[in-house]
Amino acid sequence: QVQLVESGGGLVQAGGSLRLSCAASGRTFIRNAAAGWFRQGQGKEREFVAAINWSGGSTSYANSVKGRFTIFRDNAKNTVYLQMNSLKPEDTAVYYCAARGVSYYHTAPEEYEYWGQGTQVTVSS
Repeated sequence: QVQLVESGGGLVQAGGSLRLSCAASGRTFIRNAAAGWFRQGQGKEREFVAAINWSGGSTSYANSVKGRFTIFRDNAKNTVYLQMNSLKPEDTAVYYCAARGVSYYHTAPEEYEYWGQGTQVTVSS
């Protein structure tokens, strides 16, 4: 079984930064798996934020975070990161890490088999 554990969420003022981490354990195949970050605001549907292929050489971002967020990974540590800069109140949500058992990413949440428990990010104005 693959387990994903997010960390790094918290409360930050608008314009601030946070770095989320997603540590994978359970099976070594996760190093060859694509990963993504999704978020879900209160009363909203889960939405795509960013994704990365297995090697880290290809990434994708939602338009709302492009230029402010960066997804990257350290396969030696089985960890995927989301660096969030210039945070806005509208970025407030529970952020989820996800992984899928193929090397290329997807932007649809239903394409991911493994999910973390989520970490809360709150941006105050």
